[in-house]
Amino acid sequence: MNNSEYASSATPEQVAEFIRAKRSIVVLTHAKPDGDALGSALAVARAAESVGVAATVWLLGPFPGWLERFAGDTPVVKLSADPKNAGQVLPGMPTDEPEGVVIVDTGSFGQLAPLDAWVRTRHSKCAIVDHHLHGDAAAADVRLITSRSASCTEALAPVIDALLGLGLESGAKLPLAVAEPMYLGLATDTGWLRYSNTTSATLRLAARLIDSGVDHAAIYEAVEQQHKAMRPMLLGLALSSLVMHAGGKVAFMTLLDEPLRKLGAVGEDTGGFAEPLLAVQSVQVAATFTQMPVQPDGRALTKVSLRSKPGPGAVDVAAVANTMGGGGHARAAGIKVYLPVPQAEAAVLAALGAAMRAEG
Repeated sequence: MNNSEYASSATPEQVAEFIRAKRSIVVLTHAKPDGDALGSALAVARAAESVGVAATVWLLGPFPGWLERFAGDTPVVKLSADPKNAGQVLPGMPTDEPEGVVIVDTGSFGQLAPLDAWVRTRHSKCAIVDHHLHGDAAAADVRLITSRSASCTEALAPVIDALLGLGLESGAKLPLAVAEPMYLGLATDTGWLRYSNTTSATLRLAARLIDSGVDHAAIYEAVEQQHKAMRPMLLGLALSSLVMHAGGKVAFMTLLDEPLRKLGAVGEDTGGFAEPLLAVQSVQVAATFTQMPVQPDGRALTKVSLRSKPGPGAVDVAAVANTMGGGGHARAAGIKVYLPVPQAEAAVLAALGAAMRAEG
């Protein structure tokens, strides 16, 4: 990952012109799309379609259960993110060559795998809009990276204004079909406007999107109030495994593969489990370790979700994750490590300890 060059090379107007000049684009985002990834992809595709640019969204699974609710009639192609499908063409992948590619909410080859090989050979026709600190500059010649934005949809707002001819810094209403996915990304990446990445600019954009007709309560219900009945049991299992480290500053929870399989749980069923831990006064960092099935090559795999509190001495969990091949945001990050859970916990605890000592 080439972080030293991962910076903007274009203005919002230039990204908009990049899109407008194409007859067709493909919109990509990271595998396992969350609300911001999906919202950003749909907003770009719909804005492009409104100015006569044919747009298709390619998504790498697994997919959230509410995907269809927001995708609507927008052309979406679902692709498998299984590493065994790595290569130039994936099952179900359209063969028509797009004139342009827009990558949103990531610029990392690792997060685009197994489409990374396809992207590498098309960097000259790719544009990135992202709000993460780390990525691969080689993925696209045209890049708009605004790490101060609370969500990728916030970073996209001036691009969409320029594309729709509304002008930069516009407060004009947006088409509802574009405003709704933009709000989806904004709300989910800020914890429904609760996280420390929420700024006055974030709130102004949220108000503008609501003025454009977005039903924020309906979006919350569609994303946060559709959990399966097993979720409280999963949370109970996770909390029963709670171990405190570093004098109560670090909290670890573990979810093992066998109980997950017995309950029929998938990845999205365990989202947000760190929140109860961060409510504890002493806890600065919460980590959830999920044991995955043994890989085809026999290796163990553990997924790690890291969350941290803001404020003095706050731990940048994205920086910690980056040292272990992961990434994310300062307050929320993730890692995949090919280690059994106990070794993964030891490695993460050592990395967190180093980060906390550096913070003083």
